[in-house]
Amino acid sequence: MDRLTSMSVFIRAVDLGSFAAAASELGLSAPMVGKHVRFLEERLGVRLLNRTTRRQSLTEFGRAYYERCKTVLAEAEAADALAADQFGEPRGRLRVALPVLFGRCCVMPILLDLARRHPQLELDLAFGDSFVDLAEGGHDLAIRTGELHDAANLVTRRVARQRMIVCAAPSYLDARGTPTQLADLADHDALIYRRSGGVRPWLFPREEGPPEEAMPQHRLRLDDLEAIADAAVLGMGLAWLPSWLVRERLKAGELVELLPDEGRQPYDVHALWLQTPHLPPKVRVAIDALAAELPGLM
Repeated sequence: MDRLTSMSVFIRAVDLGSFAAAASELGLSAPMVGKHVRFLEERLGVRLLNRTTRRQSLTEFGRAYYERCKTVLAEAEAADALAADQFGEPRGRLRVALPVLFGRCCVMPILLDLARRHPQLELDLAFGDSFVDLAEGGHDLAIRTGELHDAANLVTRRVARQRMIVCAAPSYLDARGTPTQLADLADHDALIYRRSGGVRPWLFPREEGPPEEAMPQHRLRLDDLEAIADAAVLGMGLAWLPSWLVRERLKAGELVELLPDEGRQPYDVHALWLQTPHLPPKVRVAIDALAAELPGLM
């Protein structure tokens, strides 16, 4: 077996906690993951993992070997990146963690176009709205929207800004009237985004100081932004949504933008990656493409 490949499999088995989980991520069978680990153990003449039917744990030597393997593989990837730089062609598997809706609608088309232009580039896209640990998940890159609270040991780059707008269907406005100032929101029904039990106020930017907050009355709460847009089209209330999400609905006349003089609250979109002495070309070209093309979609 190839020693570097076995080291890579060993690292994923440790990071994910089981042979089965590593096999699922790497596209191998669990027995094959076990063969890679046994190959290393037989070559070294020492056990790396203590394994039972229910759990596995690193031996003392296995922990030291695990840390050294990560260093070796990082250096090997940096060496490969030097070759890729020389030939000017990004290649290899690019693993990206994306928010579900924003990732599908805005980020994925850019990355697919990137893969189309670079035949040696592979994409492994993981969609999810929960926090992703780049090191544990084995991701090269993550895209996140809003404030960053966990940027330790990470490099970040703002690649776009999405802006929030208030909108409603013409049928709703015909029945309830059109709000022209923030104070009018108190007289209207709203469709509220609710995620993880929390309800956030609507924000409106101000030239000086923090944004002004508003929380309209509401009886409908949804944890999916696209579902809120659909409900707004049906005339169920006012909605506060990213402009990119409702752009086509606004053009079609299904929704009308409200309170334009109050401004569109911006939310930053960041690309995040682990600190490394040499950024692989596959990661750099993806970041550059997102920074160049995402703002046009916002």
